Amino acid sequence: MVSSNKPLLLDTPFEKWDWDEVPRYRREQVRKWIFEKGFLDWDKMSNLPKSLKSELSQRLDLLPMEAVKVQGSSDTTKKILWKLRDQQLIESVLIRATEGTKGVRASRLTLCVSTQVGCALGCKFCASGLDGLKRNLSTGEIVGQILLARKEAGRRIDNLVFMGMGEPLANLPALLPALDTILSPEGLGIGARHVTLSTSGLVPKILELANYPAQIRLAISLHGGDDDTRKKIMPINERYPMEELFHACEQFIEQRKKMITLEYILIKGVNDDLKQAELLAQHANRLRAKVNLIPYNRVEGLDWERPEIEQVKLFQKTVEAGHAHRVTLRLEKGHDIDAACGQLRLKENNP
Repeated sequence: MVSSNKPLLLDTPFEKWDWDEVPRYRREQVRKWIFEKGFLDWDKMSNLPKSLKSELSQRLDLLPMEAVKVQGSSDTTKKILWKLRDQQLIESVLIRATEGTKGVRASRLTLCVSTQVGCALGCKFCASGLDGLKRNLSTGEIVGQILLARKEAGRRIDNLVFMGMGEPLANLPALLPALDTILSPEGLGIGARHVTLSTSGLVPKILELANYPAQIRLAISLHGGDDDTRKKIMPINERYPMEELFHACEQFIEQRKKMITLEYILIKGVNDDLKQAELLAQHANRLRAKVNLIPYNRVEGLDWERPEIEQVKLFQKTVEAGHAHRVTLRLEKGHDIDAACGQLRLKENNP
């Protein structure tokens, strides 16, 4: 069982590992075991002397969490429930997708990563915030999800989407160092264009993220075409209305020269009328943004419903008619195991 009061090694970026008494080449061996081979067990590091393994294991903890439940979906999506060292629980999701390139079909593996235990923002459609925020994840807990999910999958993870439990931009002090490790060739070596951060609209944090040097992708959870509609779904809109949010997005785009995505969950009778579709198209044109439409995924304890598929298609066509950029309809993965968008939920300690 994961339980330790020792410092977590993964919380420290590898380039800042400062073991004066340990030769540099030994530190490099540890780095390779962790990031290249995916071993989070001192005993498995066979080219380290026993005395060094014993010393390091007494001083530093390698394992940030353990998998306590793994659910496989009928669509090959896999949800993993992790128990952290303080016995808190989080979830992340492995999503397989097949894509074709010049007649060859290949499987792409995406991991949906959590950044907090719970969430404080209280978006009305989302399960993650139903019980509030317990705490932020540490840098090592963020990186650890990727390392351990890679081991669970038995292969390299191609894409990361920070759309799991929590608001990623509310935890930038831990997330940005995690990104440094994720993107570094000496870390996980995942390309920046394969990393997407999603935000509910924390305006100051969007502007802060604009200064991060790597060309990561940004997705905005919009879910409403006007302030009145969005406020019904996302309380954050009271604090940062849409005009303020769009202005921050424009600054982000101008500074980064990078297209963003507008995420829009369709909820029956709330935000799925065609006037909202027209407004969404206008906003997307203003920002030159891609649009990602997501039919609502049912959450136990909430009364929202998914629109009929005919209404979803009509909404999509209306947005496409008024928008010059890409519009996609994302049909859920993992709905049967509560692993689809908006369904990840803070668990009690009895999984």
